[in-house]
Amino acid sequence: MRLSAAVESAVRLSIRHKLFLALFAATTLVVAVMYAFMHWSFQHGFVSFLENRQQAYAERLAGQLAEVYAADGNWDGILGDRVRWWRLMADARGMHAPGMGMGPGHRMGGGMGGGMGGGPRGLDGGLALLDADKHVLAGRAADAGDLALTPVRVDDRVVGYVGRVAGRPLSELVDVRFADAQRRAFLVIAVLVGALAVALAWPLANTLVRPLRRVTAATRALAAGHYDTRVPVRSSDELGDLGRDFNDLAQALERTESARRDWMADISHELRTPISLLKAELEAMQDGVRAMTPTALAGLQADVDRLGRVVEDLYQLSMTDLGAMSYHKRPVDPLALLEDDAEALAGEFERKGLGLAVRAELAQPVTLHADPDRLSQLFRNLMQNSLRYTDAGGRLEIVAGVAGGRLRLDFDDSPPGVPEAALGRLFERFYRVEGSRNRAHGGAGLGLAICRNIVEAHGGLIEARPSRLGGLGIRVELPLAP
Repeated sequence: MRLSAAVESAVRLSIRHKLFLALFAATTLVVAVMYAFMHWSFQHGFVSFLENRQQAYAERLAGQLAEVYAADGNWDGILGDRVRWWRLMADARGMHAPGMGMGPGHRMGGGMGGGMGGGPRGLDGGLALLDADKHVLAGRAADAGDLALTPVRVDDRVVGYVGRVAGRPLSELVDVRFADAQRRAFLVIAVLVGALAVALAWPLANTLVRPLRRVTAATRALAAGHYDTRVPVRSSDELGDLGRDFNDLAQALERTESARRDWMADISHELRTPISLLKAELEAMQDGVRAMTPTALAGLQADVDRLGRVVEDLYQLSMTDLGAMSYHKRPVDPLALLEDDAEALAGEFERKGLGLAVRAELAQPVTLHADPDRLSQLFRNLMQNSLRYTDAGGRLEIVAGVAGGRLRLDFDDSPPGVPEAALGRLFERFYRVEGSRNRAHGGAGLGLAICRNIVEAHGGLIEARPSRLGGLGIRVELPLAP
């Protein structure tokens, strides 16, 4: 088992090694293809250059032979004098022919049948002289069918041909040496480029992997609970995007952990307060400090009711957070539902000395596809929020209208208002503007959080804003049924 694990660990390649091998393989392939293409291109281009040069030699030699034929009237002067042929060849090639010191009178045997042999090495250059019937008179060529012919004209009459071997391989020593030198140069360049690729691939692989290593180390720290971990972002490419996404994730987890701690602290505080009051009352009765009278029992019952409301609010909020709350949606008349809820709470508003008015600014009745029980819970929570916090003598006005295919409900109450900075936090659980945990100022701070979850479950929007009456304004928008 240990040997197998060791072998597997040794065989496993890191991303750095994979990147290095990929870069090296890609560079090697490019260099090999480049070398093959350059070699092929040079071979074909150089041979084409040699052929063009040979053709230029042939054309110049044809012009010189035409002058010789015009002067002699035949080819006898060429057939009987090999040096003269070499001299013409040298002139055509722009060279000084060796052996020219023998003089023009030096004549060497040769005949029509076999033609004259080639001159000194590399001088004839694969060129040959043919008569008008395409019989080889001079040069190294043996078969006229293998030659590319350039006509020799005298007075618009073809008196012979200069033949050259088409596609002739490299024959001259200088050409062969040049071609070999180029091939060696290409090979050396390929090897140097390959070595350069190796030298650059490894540090480049390290550079590319370094951000991944930082993210890996930061991920391990994040998994260990260090939510303040961040990675430096120094690029705008995909690796930079990965670093930014990681930082966003770490920040979100940090916020979630902070919210979880606050949530636990708030829950424990909200539950501890009524439990402490109950415990103190019961201990006072047990010790005989306080008599067990109906008034005392009513106080205990009120504390139990408050504790029950907190527990119920926590349960409702957890259900809406998880999406586990059941919604039975059907066509609903929201205004009729709102008026029923307002009528049910009218007595409480009247006892506190508050006014309550519902006004509809609608051209025609509207219908929502919603759960009537959850809508009623939404409306009552919002009205009870105003009932709990509005000063005596004030009022709550609810105005219904339609805008952009949505039902708009504005809940505006009278002072006290809410500071501008606190409006965005009103829907956070346990948040209360006064910052106090004194239950006399209201509930546990969960009602508006539940309202937000109900509205979002119906595809709507809810926001807090200053009221036109001087207090708090809550706007709810719900999509109309199609």
